[in-house]
Amino acid sequence: MTLDISPAARDALARWLDSQRALKGASPNTIDAYRGDVLDFIVFLTLHHAEPQGLAPLARVTTSDMRGWMARLRMGGASSRSVARKLSAVKSFYRWLAEREGYEPTAVLSARAPKFQKKLPRPLTEDAARAMIGTVETQARDSWIGARDAAVVTLLYGCGLRISEALGLTGRAWPFGDSLRILGKGGKERIVPVLPVARRAVETYLRLCPYPVEPDAPLFRGARGGPLNPRLIQKVTEQARMQLGLPASATPHAMRHSFATHLLAAGGDLRAIQELLGHASLSTTQAYTAVDQVHLMRVYDACHPKA
Repeated sequence: MTLDISPAARDALARWLDSQRALKGASPNTIDAYRGDVLDFIVFLTLHHAEPQGLAPLARVTTSDMRGWMARLRMGGASSRSVARKLSAVKSFYRWLAEREGYEPTAVLSARAPKFQKKLPRPLTEDAARAMIGTVETQARDSWIGARDAAVVTLLYGCGLRISEALGLTGRAWPFGDSLRILGKGGKERIVPVLPVARRAVETYLRLCPYPVEPDAPLFRGARGGPLNPRLIQKVTEQARMQLGLPASATPHAMRHSFATHLLAAGGDLRAIQELLGHASLSTTQAYTAVDQVHLMRVYDACHPKA
């Protein structure tokens, strides 16, 4: 289908994606999603109008075209969340085109995304987070592997790291100081404090680990000495949450959610939490305020002396 797209449209898409990488630091996965979403839109227009969509036809998009595209997505089984994401990518592309080509983007920018229920982060309680770390450590047959798994999960909860960020650490990062320099999504760097308990957990793992700490090698090793597969951490946390009777939402990423939610509940500043998590937008971090409000309402409902 993409063969029907004119070279000019393909070039414009490539230049827009380059701008997203350079100016917004979008990650490779985000760039791939953007490319697919906008290509899907252009292919739809090609079939809808039975002609290749160059820059001139793209400028003639109508409100009817937008409705037809979104209707086709829904008929194809796309969820409201997915349609909203695709529409957001197309709008961003058209804003960029409008600035450079003088397009009138009103038909695209005025298209309304379908409403959907935003998923709130599902953190663990403080006791459950501690129990998760302790249970993960006792599951492995080899003590060094148990210490390794506990150290990784401790970093997720104690520093708010993504699992990819924790497993991306190399021996060059050790020994930890009071803070860690983390390379996050889109190549963005941030500094996160390291709690003594997290430092001790990693120290215990490295003392037991049969493989040496090497500057360019992964800090967290698999059983054969290679990079640790994130699926193994997902598996041990799954086993631990079943043993503890925790919900299916008790995943490695939930430890990061718990880090943010517990900081907020203790009076942490939202902007500071945004920096610690490496969120590009404050609106992403604000989801944790909704979680905290939900918790407060549950406490209210459970404890208020109703008449």
